[in-house]
Amino acid sequence: MVTSPDSVARPPLRSPDEVMRLSRMGAFHQHRLSFMRVLLRRLRGEGWQFDRPVFALDPAGVGRAVYSARGPERTYSLVAFAHDLPDDQRSDRVIATAWDTTFTLFDGVPGAADLDRLAANVPLQEAGRLEETELSLSRANRSVRLFEHVVDRLAAGTQPDPSRIDAVGYLMRTTAVYGSGKFGAADRQRIADRPELATPFQVEMLAVYLIRAFVLDLVEHLARARSPETAVPLEPGLRRRFGIGNSTGLGMAPFLLTHPVLLHHWIAVREEAFARVRGVAEATAGEEQAFRTIFRRARRGIDQWRTEHPVQCERLAGLREDLDRLEAHLADADLRHDHPWERLWAWTHAHLRLEAQEWLVSLSLEPYGDRVDELAGRMGADEIGTFAIDGSPTVGEFREQVASDYAWALALDWQSPARRARAWYISEEKLEPRLGDREAEGLEPYEQPLAPGRDVAALYADLAAEDPATSVADFLFHRPEHRHAVRRVQQVAAFPYAEIRDNTIDAELLPIDLLRAKLSFFGATHFDPRSDRWVRINMFRNAPFPEELATAPEDDWAYPPLED
Repeated sequence: MVTSPDSVARPPLRSPDEVMRLSRMGAFHQHRLSFMRVLLRRLRGEGWQFDRPVFALDPAGVGRAVYSARGPERTYSLVAFAHDLPDDQRSDRVIATAWDTTFTLFDGVPGAADLDRLAANVPLQEAGRLEETELSLSRANRSVRLFEHVVDRLAAGTQPDPSRIDAVGYLMRTTAVYGSGKFGAADRQRIADRPELATPFQVEMLAVYLIRAFVLDLVEHLARARSPETAVPLEPGLRRRFGIGNSTGLGMAPFLLTHPVLLHHWIAVREEAFARVRGVAEATAGEEQAFRTIFRRARRGIDQWRTEHPVQCERLAGLREDLDRLEAHLADADLRHDHPWERLWAWTHAHLRLEAQEWLVSLSLEPYGDRVDELAGRMGADEIGTFAIDGSPTVGEFREQVASDYAWALALDWQSPARRARAWYISEEKLEPRLGDREAEGLEPYEQPLAPGRDVAALYADLAAEDPATSVADFLFHRPEHRHAVRRVQQVAAFPYAEIRDNTIDAELLPIDLLRAKLSFFGATHFDPRSDRWVRINMFRNAPFPEELATAPEDDWAYPPLED
């Protein structure tokens, strides 16, 4: 009889008080349940087929292309438009108005009329309009450091310099990948019941995966156009070393605050997976060898990680020191008997910093796809059904709940200017979230409700003035300004990982920790903060291309190979 992973004895999940701190969330790494890896496992397992029905680019690389992914029930097509962008108009900023390439993911296969309509709208991005047949909208710019080097080398009949590839890691980086109804695209609700899109962000991940294929085809096309007699394609191993870059800023940061139940599902699934591995009583020789091999490969990925941001430089230096300690510990460690992964975690937790601790969490899942991969089906959430307020508890009962789940917030001095120094607001120009200085910029009238700790502390103070026997419903009848805080408390009682247990308007807040946490669930690597408010990342680096997916080793791409 096969034993279900849920029925195997395992240690308890880590406490939300430990996991849901921004210092730790800002140290998360990609893992087996990250959305890119979930996507490629499905595409490979279901035998998806890929083709390129349109590739109409001129010698300068200007034109359109279509890349189709054909699954058991449906087809999705990336529609790409390549443009002639002067160097002085190329920008990482979301406020840019021109791009090297623009894209949409089309629901089905577009006809000629669809392509003409999209050509009139997609290059305009926010200024254009989409229809329900479009599932995402995105754009990307070339990496000036690397793009021309690769074209020149290929055109001359030689391969690009591997060290330059590793220093950058991508030929283009996206500055936005919009979905879920923005600018007229299909609402999430319209496609949420499709099995292939049930895991969060599968539309966006598929779009980026196909964008990567287009970009590599584009650079080879330009090399052939420049020198058709001498040009060569990229060597397959070098080709896979290119991912797709992304520049992500504050617009993404509030997502984890505005989707608390979804956040709970992501974290709870990751913690359940980690607990299942820690619950393994005896590891097989194959599992031990798999871990030791992936350790060496993952360590190589850390050695390739580059950043100039002082905070991340310090963290990265500490991670490398800790991995030296961990490697020395592993040399004599028994990874076979007596709950080896629980013992390894206990040692790591006691001796290493947060970056190394969370790196080990991700790494320990790798030998156990059979135990943890099915958990990806639990990462979505129906948030509509979790927003109703239960007005029946008494104020006395409710205050006890607040005191239990929000002790971290009640312990803060909310009268201190430093504890409420920041304010979140919406930019009038781009309709994107921004973070500013509350007093200096006069943001109080424009503040968004993105400080749940402060709001729950204010709720708790006002509850103290009520008769403990009063119902929550009666309290809210007279104090409706607290409805959102009451709802939040009740959500956290049911979904304990729903709340980030830190002050999100503190003077010392690092928004890049919010970005890092979310992007780790995407599967991003090589986090390179450019300030405390935006970061560059790499996506799908080392992944097989669509034409390689069927024959590639299953889910063996997330860490660089040991040999080039």
